[in-house]
Amino acid sequence: MKFIVSLLAAAAALLATSAAAQAPAVAPVSPAEGTVFVQVGRLLAEPQTGVVQRDKTLVIRGNHVVEVRDGFVSGTGNGDRVVDLRDSFVLPGLIDSHVHLTHQQNPNQRLEGMTQSSADQAIRGALYARRTLMAGFTTVADLGADNDAIFALRDGIAAGEIPGPRVIASGSAVSIHGGHADINGYRDDIMHLLSSESVCSGPEDCMRAVRTQVRSGADIIKITATGGVLSNTAAGLAQQFTDAELAAIVEVAHRMGRQVTAHAHGVDGINAFLRAGGDSIEHGTYLDADSIRLFRREGVYLVPTLLAGDFVARVAASPDNFFTPAQTAKALEVGPRMLDMARRAHEGGVRIAFGTDSGVSAHGDNAQEFALLVRAGLTPLEAIQAATVTAAAHLRISGEAGRIAVGMPADLIAVSGDPLSDVTTLEHVRFVMKGGVVYRDQ
Repeated sequence: MKFIVSLLAAAAALLATSAAAQAPAVAPVSPAEGTVFVQVGRLLAEPQTGVVQRDKTLVIRGNHVVEVRDGFVSGTGNGDRVVDLRDSFVLPGLIDSHVHLTHQQNPNQRLEGMTQSSADQAIRGALYARRTLMAGFTTVADLGADNDAIFALRDGIAAGEIPGPRVIASGSAVSIHGGHADINGYRDDIMHLLSSESVCSGPEDCMRAVRTQVRSGADIIKITATGGVLSNTAAGLAQQFTDAELAAIVEVAHRMGRQVTAHAHGVDGINAFLRAGGDSIEHGTYLDADSIRLFRREGVYLVPTLLAGDFVARVAASPDNFFTPAQTAKALEVGPRMLDMARRAHEGGVRIAFGTDSGVSAHGDNAQEFALLVRAGLTPLEAIQAATVTAAAHLRISGEAGRIAVGMPADLIAVSGDPLSDVTTLEHVRFVMKGGVVYRDQ
């Protein structure tokens, strides 16, 4: 892993050059150079309240906000800096609760899975991490990637060696043999060679898989409770783990201080995981009234990933479709259902956390999820809350992200318009600060 981190650091400058064409940015400015005074015209500091404050100055020292002052204040000391956002709308850095930073769907996806090393994936991940940060997402949960690649990327970003969002990483997803996160659709000998240690069968073996992931460095445990759209197998979308396996996974993960989130489409897998005490559901396509009751009773979060559903449906229906027949059939079945699923969940009072499954769709396009959430019935404010305070609560980082307040890390973004009246404004972020460091200012 140290070798991969070194590769990431060495490649960061080269990646910044190519990524600059995607998102204009200034060189990161160190908070150690003095106090930063961020003058803000409109400020949504606490999304939970929905209150927009006017004419404020955020005082930032080091990595944190130390004061919020009335009016526009300038520094007087040597090294003090003023950031002029008086004509902007400022809100907390956004949180995407479901990404895959080390890859992105494309026609060569199956070949890349055989030819790319962990180091190759980590380097690609550095590029995608930067695009994600420039889009205004200062925190992400990466839910399914090669262990060495994603943990090295996470650690390199945390050390300040690579520009990117704060990463909460699961590493390899825990799956049944032949399930959604196992190797599928290749020669049998190749599948045996490339199958992950996190693939398991039976309660005891699945407990081993969870413990192995924790030992490897997982911050969170991701499992595939049901079949999935992009696994190259006609194994359906229903429950794949047994009830006993789900209970064992949740029990051992919780004993080791890790929450468990489940990829789940079929209602049987959704409800079985909820009954087993799981913490959140990714996708949730076929949830029903009983699911909604369980979500509410257990206080579980739904991460609907509407952008992924929209993307796979469009690709599968396109003349340029690059999915396999098994993937295409499932994409056409699942994609069109997801908006209605999110609408029913929202109407039923389910707690929704923002997540895109980016890596299915393109990295940097994450904010397109906001418009889809609004189409599903959320107000623009509710959609913003899903990507700030609610996502922070879901990922158990409320003391680190989701608000702009004294004592909090200085993670904030700015847009020119008003996202409370037009949520698509968030697709055009013009300023990004993470941990007191300015990464984008255009």
